[in-house]
Amino acid sequence: MMTNVKAELDQPLRTVRTNIVQSIRAFRVADLQEAAQSMGHHFLYANLANAQSKQDVLDLIAQQFTFPTHFGKNFDALYDCMTDPLHKSGPQPGFIVVLEQIPANAKFDKEAREQLLDIFRDAADYWGDRKIPFRCFYSFL
Repeated sequence: MMTNVKAELDQPLRTVRTNIVQSIRAFRVADLQEAAQSMGHHFLYANLANAQSKQDVLDLIAQQFTFPTHFGKNFDALYDCMTDPLHKSGPQPGFIVVLEQIPANAKFDKEAREQLLDIFRDAADYWGDRKIPFRCFYSFL
């Protein structure tokens, strides 16, 4: 019986590559969180609906991902926090990241959104090189 429950929870991710950044589309955040829990993966969630600028986006991610207080609040520091310290802290089971309602406005334009997603693509590659699943799902406001 427990195996069936685990299979159902894993099912939403069955067709999703293990190291990818993609639109959340038909996935529900609660289902992704349950899948992460059932697989023993870290679940990182940031709701960015109140962000207006790059600094706001970085501040909200830092708060909601509980980054250390010394986080540099720039894209390089974001990449560093998503990779090296986690790698050095011991074996990692995997990650499911949700970036919900990324802003789309003049202060956080298409280029800024692509830079943000590139950080997570690079993190997916970093973890993929280490054979650790890293799936990132996002939506735009």
